[in-house]
Amino acid sequence: MDLSHRFEGESVGRALALVGERWSLLILRETFFGVRRYSEFARNLSIPRPTLSARLTTLVDAGLLDRVLYATDPDRHEYRLTDAGRELFPAIVVLMRWGDRYLAGPDGPPILLRHNECGEIADPYLACRSCGGEISADKVTPEPGPAFR
Repeated sequence: MDLSHRFEGESVGRALALVGERWSLLILRETFFGVRRYSEFARNLSIPRPTLSARLTTLVDAGLLDRVLYATDPDRHEYRLTDAGRELFPAIVVLMRWGDRYLAGPDGPPILLRHNECGEIADPYLACRSCGGEISADKVTPEPGPAFR
């Protein structure tokens, strides 16, 4: 089947255009681990402040973060994940897992994820919601979707 059209408006390219920049992904990672305030992002990431401001604005405008007032006099805001932002968690975890496997130093990964339900260190994987089977490149077949032209 010819899927050569897939580069026109395809979902991976659109998502990367929004969150594929390094700082955007790191800001999202920080929010998943509880960071909410501008000063915390700046401190944790050692990111230039103009870059941080621009990336936060982009993430808010895209609907991935909400900018919420938490104090007045002076006005102070924090950034909270929206539903769309929270749905990026699996992508961050997959990147983290890959980095831990192929790029970690001799001491191992710097952060582990403990699964709250069972108490064990999580070994996440991508699974099919219908059958629960693991999804990998050799276990799926691309086919035309509703927007196929």
